[in-house]
Amino acid sequence: MTVEGTAAARKPRRSTKRVSAAKKAQPQPQSSGPQLVQLLSPGGERVEHPDFSIDLTPDELRGLYRDMVLTRRFDGEATALQRQGELGLWASLLGQEAAQIGSGRALRDDDYVFPTYREHGVAWCRGVDPTNLLGMFRGVNHGGWDPTSNNFHLYTIVIGSQTLHATGYAMGVAKDGADSAVIAYFGDGASSQGDVAESFTFSAVYNAPVVFFCQNNQWAISEPTERQTRVPLYQRAQGYGFPGVRVDGNDVLACLAVTRWALERARRGEGPTLVEAFTYRMGAHTTSDDPTKYRLDDERAAWEAKDPILRLGTLLRNEGAADDDFFAALEEESDVLARRVREAVRAMPDPDDMAIFDHVYADGHSLVDEERAQFAAYQASFADAEEGK
Repeated sequence: MTVEGTAAARKPRRSTKRVSAAKKAQPQPQSSGPQLVQLLSPGGERVEHPDFSIDLTPDELRGLYRDMVLTRRFDGEATALQRQGELGLWASLLGQEAAQIGSGRALRDDDYVFPTYREHGVAWCRGVDPTNLLGMFRGVNHGGWDPTSNNFHLYTIVIGSQTLHATGYAMGVAKDGADSAVIAYFGDGASSQGDVAESFTFSAVYNAPVVFFCQNNQWAISEPTERQTRVPLYQRAQGYGFPGVRVDGNDVLACLAVTRWALERARRGEGPTLVEAFTYRMGAHTTSDDPTKYRLDDERAAWEAKDPILRLGTLLRNEGAADDDFFAALEEESDVLARRVREAVRAMPDPDDMAIFDHVYADGHSLVDEERAQFAAYQASFADAEEGK
């Protein structure tokens, strides 16, 4: 052995392993290989896809456009109401309208939806009154609608747990012999939760008629997707034995076509599907978040060029499916909706500040009583300060 070889042999290997482990721990850039299912380009032009296609009438295209415009207007009004102190919090869907409206309009009436807390567009498609969504964010109710009347479950704040609820419900649907399907919505951040992994396992083993619809909006609050996974999210389905598809989440036509296909698979008894809608959260995670602290303006600008409403609007104009009168009437309708939302929220009662203590324990608890008294004194201190002025 040479001197150099002997010296090399004497070098501790732990540092090499440590460097190797550190490299492995670093987020790996996602491959540019995965192809989006896209039927409408960002420029508003039709795109052919070998596996997915959709044939819609001009009236149906206008309907999708109307859904997205009204959903965005409602969402913007809710954000403004929170800034005015009328809501405690709001989770905006800005930029994700195509993913929600496309998938929502793929559903049949007898299908069942398990949302997170951001599926305002899906709620619109299920016929839930937009004003009912706001009571929870104002703190005056725990949901505001009957899930059985629209087959649209209450919003779920706990991250990822609704996928287990959806899986269990879908297993029940299969045992009942029904041909309906279930869809569970969640985000890219929720895909890191153990609940989601468990729901994938159970749905695959029991061949449950469920569609997992992941809106990958690129950011789990301030954590980018590439720091959450080493592979594109839709490829995770392969490890559980069911198909995964990545769709252009800003293309309402593609979202409709892919979700419709996945739901039909479920109804035929072919089991679950994972749909990854590749989209972007244009606003903050919630109104308590400041996205300027963790992402660049250039990134948002690049996604603004892929705006789902603009691209469908371009298609409508280019194909002569909508004229100026249609767009003007829709703008007027959106103003009416915004006014109705404002009036409804301002007519709601103020939240009961002390209600949070009422049902912690069935029979009461000394510590809760102490905390209630402390909070009441804290609230009273504001009134005393006002009187002292």
